Amino acid sequence: MTKITIKTEYINLGQFLKYVGIIGSGAQAKAFLLEQTVLVNGEQEQRRGRKLYKDFIIEIEKKKFVIGKDNVLS
Repeated sequence: MTKITIKTEYINLGQFLKYVGIIGSGAQAKAFLLEQTVLVNGEQEQRRGRKLYKDFIIEIEKKKFVIGKDNVLS
């Protein structure tokens, strides 16, 4: 499982897919989610705007990711 650390409260699923290099642009997210199975906490998700928070587990193409939070105060 790969930990993805974010500095904000959440990251949208479309942004997450781009961040981890699965898609090249945010515009590709909608098509990707219609064609591929993406699980968020064990449930299939097709909304690119789905908010992913700390400790959420995302499964894509047999890869697992967990969202971590950077606790550094700014």
